Amino acid sequence: MKYNQLGESDLKVSEICLGTMTYGQQNTIDEAHQQLDYAIAQGINFIDTAEMYPVPPRGETQGKTEAYIGEWLKKQQRNQLIIATKIAGPGRPFKWLRGGNLQINHNNIKQAVDDSLKRLQTDYIDLYQIHWPERYVPTFGQTEYKPDFEREAVSIAEQLQAFADVIKAGKIRYLGLSNETPWGVSEFVHVAKQLGLPKVISIQNAYNLLNRVFDSALAEVYRYTNVGLLAYSPLGFGLLSGKYTDDKKPENTRLSLFQGFGQRYLKQNVNDAVVAYVSIARKYNLQPTQLALAFVRSRWFVSSTIIGATSLQQLQENINSVNVILNQDILAELDAVHTHYPNPAP
Repeated sequence: MKYNQLGESDLKVSEICLGTMTYGQQNTIDEAHQQLDYAIAQGINFIDTAEMYPVPPRGETQGKTEAYIGEWLKKQQRNQLIIATKIAGPGRPFKWLRGGNLQINHNNIKQAVDDSLKRLQTDYIDLYQIHWPERYVPTFGQTEYKPDFEREAVSIAEQLQAFADVIKAGKIRYLGLSNETPWGVSEFVHVAKQLGLPKVISIQNAYNLLNRVFDSALAEVYRYTNVGLLAYSPLGFGLLSGKYTDDKKPENTRLSLFQGFGQRYLKQNVNDAVVAYVSIARKYNLQPTQLALAFVRSRWFVSSTIIGATSLQQLQENINSVNVILNQDILAELDAVHTHYPNPAP
């Protein structure tokens, strides 16, 4: 396991981060703790969660993921682990969370942080992320910006000032973004520098062989801001494992259990691209999951790759991908497929 410096911070995060959004929905607390124990034993020191987890989000389960982690975390050496969580933002009908008032303002940030600290049973959060922007932007598979959808939003300066207060109080150490745009990252960095407020150190966006949008504008932003990528959904909702090819419909997967979930992976050309990538994996005697994860890990702007699993066997296979290094021939073949099927699931 390798460790990478996360942005302009003193955090050295494992190249694999354990994602936890199934805890409390598809995974019991015992299963969650087994996964956490195994991941730490393999050298993972980075755990990612969110106040709205598990998914799909429901009032009956909201906060369970953090609570499951908290029961485990209280028995660990806290200073050896890097815990990341997120605050939910506006634009989603989560009436069960702060009464549906999800503005990223001072009062909501303070309450959200305090609630997460309580569930996680810890005194501080290493990385606190804005789950999606306060302002309107197309997210989660939407690709077209529509000015008519713009809404009144808390300014970036006001958000940063509120987070500065929470950092000063010692409740969080660093701030990160998620599902953010090139303009958003640049503006957060610019405003922080202009006003002497905390600089964001990371951006957590989807990135995989089916969605390489980060390669262009966001990669340039990283080059000049050092806001590194925490790549989520590196297996494209499980499609890049190959388990859905040949018209297979495996049971107990998110796509089979939760109708309407993962719409970005149901678009045209996704299946053809997956078949092509799986074919490359088999040609080189690799598991499709190994190929997909090794590709994401190889990218120069990726600080950590976030993996999630519903079984210990899946987790073991995913973590073992750190032993796979893709050569230039394989990377060239992957690029050829990408040229033929560019970003079918953006």
